[in-house]
Amino acid sequence: MHMQLKGNTVLITGGASGIGLAIGQRFLAAGSKVILAGRRLDKLSEARSAHPEMEIIQSDVGDPNQRIQLIEDVTARFPDLNVLVNNAGIQRRLDLTRPEPFDATRSEISINLEGPVHLSMLVLPHLMKKKKAAIVQVTSGLAFTPLAFVPVYSATKAAMRSFTLSLRHQLRGSPVEVIEIIPPAVQTDLGGPGHHDFGAPLQEFADDVMRRLDQGETEIAYGFAMQASKASRQDLDAIFQRMNSPAGS
Repeated sequence: MHMQLKGNTVLITGGASGIGLAIGQRFLAAGSKVILAGRRLDKLSEARSAHPEMEIIQSDVGDPNQRIQLIEDVTARFPDLNVLVNNAGIQRRLDLTRPEPFDATRSEISINLEGPVHLSMLVLPHLMKKKKAAIVQVTSGLAFTPLAFVPVYSATKAAMRSFTLSLRHQLRGSPVEVIEIIPPAVQTDLGGPGHHDFGAPLQEFADDVMRRLDQGETEIAYGFAMQASKASRQDLDAIFQRMNSPAGS
């Protein structure tokens, strides 16, 4: 039995906008309770204004203490919680030849990698008591072949894919399903407004994700990410060269 779209209590990190909000809207429409967590209270409040049935919690998943507090609060207030969607992420363009303070890079690693690993570990004892539960990790097509100007983001997504495979293996036979959503570039504000205007339309992407969740898929890649996820090593090398070559070269 795979996860149903209705009747869940779903916590989504990075839920105030973009992919997180789009998935939350669809879980809500399908008949699940949705809790959005995010750093920006203004964005969370906007989301709840549009969807008053949604719950919102301000939390920075880059901070280990706030991660602990988040899971404690949510499991106490919403004991039926049975789905965690680790969606929060930041993407920075970084020229590694130009020295800069490590703080921003440390934050990127903490939000993109430490956060979902820690939250998965924190919530597991609660989820293991449920008849049916799921941890959903949002990774990236860049887990397979990096975009060199976002080197840390690409590396954290490769690490999250590796962690997700191990988590799924360890939880085989348990009530907790482990699902990986693997987006290509999607039209969101990840990395800054306008950086992903060329990407896949957000609503089309989210519709496809939910359709395939409903069908029981546990690895949901879309567009370029699907191509990359099925590519041979030789093909990945060619994709890497093509992606990272100057335009027109």
